[in-house]
Amino acid sequence: MYNENADASPFNALPPVVIALAVILAGIEIIIQAGASGLVGGSQAVGWRLAALEDYAFSGLIWDQMLEKTYFPLEHMQRFVTYPFIHGNFTHAAFAVVIILAIGKAVGEVFSAVSFIAVFMVSSVVAALVYALVTNTPQPLFGAYPGAYGLIGAFTFLLWVNLAAVGANSMRAFSLIGFLMLFQLVFGLLFGGGYDWIADVAGFVAGFLLSFVVSPGGWGRVLAKLRKR
Repeated sequence: MYNENADASPFNALPPVVIALAVILAGIEIIIQAGASGLVGGSQAVGWRLAALEDYAFSGLIWDQMLEKTYFPLEHMQRFVTYPFIHGNFTHAAFAVVIILAIGKAVGEVFSAVSFIAVFMVSSVVAALVYALVTNTPQPLFGAYPGAYGLIGAFTFLLWVNLAAVGANSMRAFSLIGFLMLFQLVFGLLFGGGYDWIADVAGFVAGFLLSFVVSPGGWGRVLAKLRKR
């Protein structure tokens, strides 16, 4: 028997805001890749990635200097919201897009488009602030991972509320972030790594806490479900 949905695009099942965010991230990386390959932009395009990292990645050292001088120019303040859209290489960007598509589906089907973007961007900003506060590294912060971990935080929030509502062990909701942190620890021990994990954890916490405010029903919904236990 023919299934009329067999030819449907798999992207139809994804909320538009999730697709839009993934397309923007992927589109920027594709343009940079095309420039590096000489397909667009001429000879200068080879350095687009380096120029983008210099102009748009978040730097804790620059932030410290701004605090010291109490001078906050827009060209550097914008780094809080631009760094998630610049990646170190194709693989770096591809994994970020995959995470956003996978987790974003579950979150985007419950959260409004505005709330979804708010979780991604606010988590990114908070992660950058924590990164600058906790570390003293010259290594800049870039990539969508802190924002993606914010979405994981929102996903964890949804699991936590639903598990609590049925009287199950709500701590099971944190299994995913526990696995990811364990994976990062093992990867760091085997291959070395920087302090990006601090920003990822901060993004997760920010996304989880922000969900109390921006999720449908907010804190009242959480209380109502907890009282039913």
